[in-house]
Amino acid sequence: MLYRKMPGNGDELSILGFGAMRLPVRKDGSIDEGKATQMVRHAIDNGVNYVDTAWPYHMGESEPFLGQALADGYREKVRLATKLPQWMVKSQEDMDRFLNAQLEKLNTGHIDYYLIHSLVGSSWKTVRDLGVAGFLDRAKADGRIINAGFSYHGAAEDFREVVDGYDWDFCQIQYNFLDEHIQAGREGLEYAASRGLGVIIMEPLRGGTWQIRFLQRSGIYGAGPMSGAAPCSGPCGGYGTTRRSQSCFQV
Repeated sequence: MLYRKMPGNGDELSILGFGAMRLPVRKDGSIDEGKATQMVRHAIDNGVNYVDTAWPYHMGESEPFLGQALADGYREKVRLATKLPQWMVKSQEDMDRFLNAQLEKLNTGHIDYYLIHSLVGSSWKTVRDLGVAGFLDRAKADGRIINAGFSYHGAAEDFREVVDGYDWDFCQIQYNFLDEHIQAGREGLEYAASRGLGVIIMEPLRGGTWQIRFLQRSGIYGAGPMSGAAPCSGPCGGYGTTRRSQSCFQV
């Protein structure tokens, strides 16, 4: 496994991360905890040390699942990331309420990488005016979060305003082999890196589309996005200096 050092904090993160958005599921749609736990621990045992989840993943069940999957010493082996569901936030008190609930669900005393989830220009203005900067400062000061960041799905022209709007430690953007100029895009990646932010790449293989098509054509498994392959999100190979990122899957 290759690792890259995050700017600022010096964390050495695996270039592949494990994303817990598309875990294997049973016929009723619930997480297949046995298979998913095996996948998570297999990835960690083989060097992956960045694990990503969020409040809404798997209808709210991803975080509690990871709280169990990272037991038995696995939590101490990884940097754990989750996200504030900003569209559900109406006040600064809501921010604290969500974070405290996430700490409980994940069975941890702190979140290593905490993101404001799925920002666009308008939602950034909303959470900014609600006092997200004060919330993040307070949560970092009391140790509930270690690094503060955001994930972005908005227009390129609004990205710089978000980057400049707070003293972020990192950001997470969508970037893949084909779509280098949508959302924040290459220009945004380079701008964030120039400001000293770590850049985490999500959906580098288009949210699993490439893996699924490859595996289907290879005859490894049949049609259906939940038939066993779980794409992972991971840190950009050079945090702004590498033009390609990678993803992984387990079957």
